[in-house]
Amino acid sequence: MNYQPSLLQRLKQKISKKFLLIFSVCSIAVAGVVVACGDGGYYDDFESSSFAPEAFVSSTYSPFFFTSEITYYNGYNLDNSNTRYNQLVVSEWNSWFENKVDTAALKTLLIKASSGNVDSVARYYKGKLAVLPAGMPELKNAKANKKKVNSFLDYLILAKECEVYAVGDGDYWSYEKTPVKEVPVVLENTLLKAVDDAKDPFIKQRLWFQMVRYYYFKQKQHAADVPKADVPLPAYFAKQEAAFPKNMMYYRTLGYLAGYYYQKGDFAQANYLYSLCYNYSFEMKIPSRWSFHPQNEPDWKQTLNLAKNGDEKITLWQMLGSSRDEARAIKEIYAIDPKSEKLDLLLSRLVNIRESQGQSWKDTSKIDPVTRVAITAEQALVGNIANEEKTSKPYYWNLAAGYLNSLSGNYALAKTFYTKGRKQLPVNDTLVMAQYKVLNWLLYLKTLKDIDTNAEAEMVEPLNWLNSLSKNKKSIANLRYNSAIAQSMTLLSAQYKKQGNVLKAYFFAPEMTFYNSNERIEAAKALLNKKDKTPFELAMLNYYSINVGQLSYLQAMLLVYQEKLDEAIVLMKQADTVNRTELMANPFNIKIQDCHDCDHEADKDKKHFTVLGFIEALKTIKADLAAGKEVSRNAALLGNAYYNITHYGNARVFYYSASVTESYGDSPYSIPVPYRKIVTDSKVAEKYYLLARANAKTKELKAKYTYMAAKCERNEIYNMQYNSPGNDRKYYGGFDFSKIPTGKYFAELKAQYSQTKYYQEVLNECGYFKAYINKKHQ
Repeated sequence: MNYQPSLLQRLKQKISKKFLLIFSVCSIAVAGVVVACGDGGYYDDFESSSFAPEAFVSSTYSPFFFTSEITYYNGYNLDNSNTRYNQLVVSEWNSWFENKVDTAALKTLLIKASSGNVDSVARYYKGKLAVLPAGMPELKNAKANKKKVNSFLDYLILAKECEVYAVGDGDYWSYEKTPVKEVPVVLENTLLKAVDDAKDPFIKQRLWFQMVRYYYFKQKQHAADVPKADVPLPAYFAKQEAAFPKNMMYYRTLGYLAGYYYQKGDFAQANYLYSLCYNYSFEMKIPSRWSFHPQNEPDWKQTLNLAKNGDEKITLWQMLGSSRDEARAIKEIYAIDPKSEKLDLLLSRLVNIRESQGQSWKDTSKIDPVTRVAITAEQALVGNIANEEKTSKPYYWNLAAGYLNSLSGNYALAKTFYTKGRKQLPVNDTLVMAQYKVLNWLLYLKTLKDIDTNAEAEMVEPLNWLNSLSKNKKSIANLRYNSAIAQSMTLLSAQYKKQGNVLKAYFFAPEMTFYNSNERIEAAKALLNKKDKTPFELAMLNYYSINVGQLSYLQAMLLVYQEKLDEAIVLMKQADTVNRTELMANPFNIKIQDCHDCDHEADKDKKHFTVLGFIEALKTIKADLAAGKEVSRNAALLGNAYYNITHYGNARVFYYSASVTESYGDSPYSIPVPYRKIVTDSKVAEKYYLLARANAKTKELKAKYTYMAAKCERNEIYNMQYNSPGNDRKYYGGFDFSKIPTGKYFAELKAQYSQTKYYQEVLNECGYFKAYINKKHQ
């Protein structure tokens, strides 16, 4: 076994060697080992996975379910080791007091109080201080428990002194070397005497814990300065341990002994002790597993040789398998005890890891040989175990074997395992039954060769079921179904497309190219408006989020860009409430500089055109133009309007409002490709600006319309970049404006209108034009 840890594993190892397994800084503020990042929102395996470990594995192991490349997750407070055992500590002391002392007051003293405060509280209860320190609560019924209260406070004073060297600062991710805190020499004899003198077994064990922990930190301090220095920690532990029960405090103390061996480089002994702690309780699992680091194969074999029985070996193999080499660990545990529950975690991790690497490989030749061998070996291992039916959950192994084969495209074999597993399912377990249903449904879709009316009828129930889960109409805790829904849409769309049914393919997986045909849009609207939809059509349309009004808006919008305003108005009136969307600036106004947000701010208190009102105004202006009324002015208004509804103008909301073309950013690359050219094209605006210039009566107006035509011309140069495949990155790197052709209208503006006032305004406001003029003068 030759371990080649990943970058993340090396990071873990670096941190854990720095912060060894410290199960408790003291009985009060308990520290633990530093643990890896939790889920933290970085990964959402409910979105990418269809196999839920929660259906099969004890929640005891849930922090170790596979989550992308992260080991620990599930919302646990993993990164604050100083507080890991706080609640447990309070609960244990509360039980010792027989629940006769106020819990809130007890918690304040144990967790929050300073050393000085505890000392003052002790003096108060011993009659040496008249009043309690400020902020310290009174222990109710303290007089009835006077002896216990005094014993508790005497212990607590000592424990608080131990915090000086034992409580960490929490900077677990720092790469700087953490200074080893000074361990008070005088404290050793005090603690030794306290252990010897203690009569109460509960307090005596905690003092023993403090003493062991003291030796651990003393060794750590000396090891930094005098490598050969040693402390009597193992001997002291061995001398006292038989006197105490094997409870949580015992194993937290044992954790410091493990940390001692880790510091000494005896990794086999350290890892073995960590495994004992890991196996004791849920609370011990996270820090124990974190500190567990076999170095190499010989070291690992030494660790295994320390195990006293098969159960201890199983625990060691599970700990190893929960971070690497799941298949090997499964094989070893299965040979010892096929019914061990510790197999469950490893199987879930094996499946989820393989699942995370993608669905079925259509071209297995692209898989590297090592991976191909690993995949085959895993399938054989899990399949053989499933066939032998010796485990405690045969159905789990059959479902896992089926899913692994399904991922690799071995659908017939997958079906065989699912069929066997179906007969073994615990029918009263809602999550397990639902998990089977998800896996079997995905297999059904992958093997579906033709969708006819019978197949559609068969798919109604599972489609409705998945939809009810996604819409929160039905809830099954921990079931992972989002990935199954996404795969369903893709597979169904692909099959319908293969069969030539473009409409149903579109409804399951909408593609922008579908809208290139008005005939297809009308077919979609017809199905949406159909009164006697089949059960399958109803189930299918549950997954389609666009309504008839939105499709009508899209049609109307496209017609506007084509200047077919009469048809556009008819369709826009069918566009439900979306046709009342307001344009946030006056689309008939234009400025020298394009500033979308500036125009919105300037017009924020003015009455705005609705989309429908805007198109109706366009129609009126166009009619006036056709009738020869104020040709220059009306042509200019149309030029402004058609400019402003492009990406460059102040009325982008016009095309944003078509949900299928919605843009979420300022870049044209955020506009879907089929519509990018349409909504960035300024040619219609340019046409009207030239018409306005031809009919303008003054040079000032001619200059203005020449400049507006220049803006359109320049935008078209940008569009050649935006609309060319593979040019997305060029935008983000910025254009080299010095190399962009200036076009003919800048030249005309300079040659014919340099004496106008408007020319000077352009020169002052337009940096591109100013650069052009300066270059001409050079």
